[in-house]
Amino acid sequence: MPGLLLPDLLPDETCFQQRIDYMTTMLTETFAVLAFGMMATAAMAEDKRIMVFGDSNSWGGVPQETIVPTTRYDAAIRWPGVMDAALGDGYVVIEESLSARTAATDDPSLGLGGAGLNGLEYLPAALATHMPLDLVIIMLGTNDVKPGFGQSPLDISLDILQLASEVQKSSGVATSYAPAKVLIVAPPPLGQIADVDWLQAMFPDDSIRKSNELAGVLGPLAQAAGFAFLDAATVARIDGVDGVHMSADQHAAIGAAVAASVKPMLAE
Repeated sequence: MPGLLLPDLLPDETCFQQRIDYMTTMLTETFAVLAFGMMATAAMAEDKRIMVFGDSNSWGGVPQETIVPTTRYDAAIRWPGVMDAALGDGYVVIEESLSARTAATDDPSLGLGGAGLNGLEYLPAALATHMPLDLVIIMLGTNDVKPGFGQSPLDISLDILQLASEVQKSSGVATSYAPAKVLIVAPPPLGQIADVDWLQAMFPDDSIRKSNELAGVLGPLAQAAGFAFLDAATVARIDGVDGVHMSADQHAAIGAAVAASVKPMLAE
């Protein structure tokens, strides 16, 4: 049989049987490897791939009174990780979140090169990088309420819808993959901003007002455009000492709620 190395010729009374035994062993091992590979390939093909596109509250920033310097919650504590655990086997969760990210506004203040903090500028490359994708979850809008941007809740909502539209038309680079579904999550409104001058200047009372109004504007627009929508404020709140970030408990609540929304979306 081509590809099989048979043992050297043996005395007549043993040679034939040993050849048969050798060939049987090799074929059994070969079929076992092929079967395992086919099962692994099938399992990979069935995995639902989910990308989370967000800011520091999806990245998992730990609340600090002055925000910086910060650290990151462990993967199992961050809400995308909580969602991943709640979904169970058959799902792959990809975290594409960045502190200070906006939906579609340039912000050179932190000196980040490339696409910088502008979500709309970065999103096409992120989608292409991680294809195939079954679902993209967008949770942005908190940083967009900063006074320097001059954005209204309507402006921010329209920017987020641009992100969702980008997902719907993207199939990556030279692939035959279908665009992903979209779930838009309105972030919880800002909390009590810490008594730090520069932080209160970054998120003044008017910014807090906008963050409280965002879900009420974004939700109807998202649903009218045919996008699935979840208001995170129905299950969680910003309770960190800085007034911008969340405790582990709030991450857990959002992760569980998003998982409950995702399962029926990907069962269709």
